[in-house]
Amino acid sequence: MPAADPSTPTRLRPQLAVLALLGLAAPAPAPAQPLQPLASIAEAAVQAVGATDAASAEAVLAPALRLARCSQPLQAVATGPSTAQVRCADSPGWHLYVPVRVRREADVVVLRSPAPSGVPIGAGQLVVQRRDIGGAAGATFDDPAALVGRVPARALAPGVVPTEHDLALGAPLRRGDPVVLVARTGGVEVRMPGRALGPAQSGGRIGVENVSSRRVLRGRLVADGVVELLP
Repeated sequence: MPAADPSTPTRLRPQLAVLALLGLAAPAPAPAQPLQPLASIAEAAVQAVGATDAASAEAVLAPALRLARCSQPLQAVATGPSTAQVRCADSPGWHLYVPVRVRREADVVVLRSPAPSGVPIGAGQLVVQRRDIGGAAGATFDDPAALVGRVPARALAPGVVPTEHDLALGAPLRRGDPVVLVARTGGVEVRMPGRALGPAQSGGRIGVENVSSRRVLRGRLVADGVVELLP
C-alpha cells in the first residue's frame, strides 16, 4: 500500500484506507451514451423531401449536433419543399427540423437583359439555359414564347430565372383605359363603368373616374380591367 500523504490529518487516514479498499474513493465515470449517427438523420431528411439520392440533395446539419441513438427507425416527414422534420419516437425521444438543399437541373428561360417593372417582356430579352432550379420560389418556364408579353411585377436583373411569382397577374392599366368599377356594401356588389386616371399594376392602387357621375374615386386593380373601390 502506498505511504500515506503526510498532509492528510492523522484522524482521517484510517477512513481513507477503508474507502480505498472498498473502491469508493474514485468512482468510475458513467459510460458514454450512444449517439445517433448524423448520416442517418441526413438520409431520412433527404428521403422525406422526395430527393432520389444524396447527389441531388444535401441535408444541412450542424457538425456538433448530439442526439441520443434511437432504438427504432427514424420517422421523417416533409414540412416544406426544402425542410423535413426528423423524429425519434422513443420515450423520451427527440425531433428536429432539417433544411435540405435540393439540386434539380433543367432547361429554363433566363433573362439576358434587365426587365423593368411594368414593361412587357420581349423575345430578345430571353434565352434558354441549363440551370439549377431546386430553390425556385415558383413555376419556371421552358418556352420563351410563354413569357413574351408578360409584365414583371418588380424589376428583374439579367441572369434571373423568372417564375410566376415574379409576374403581374393581369395586364397593367394605362391612363384613360376603360375599367369596371366594383363597389361592395353589406354583401351587395354593384358594378359600373369607369376610366383609369393613371397607370397601375395588378394589385396596385389607382385613381379612377365613374363615367356616369364624373366622380373621382380610389380603387385597387384586382383583375384585368377590374378595379375594386376602396372605402
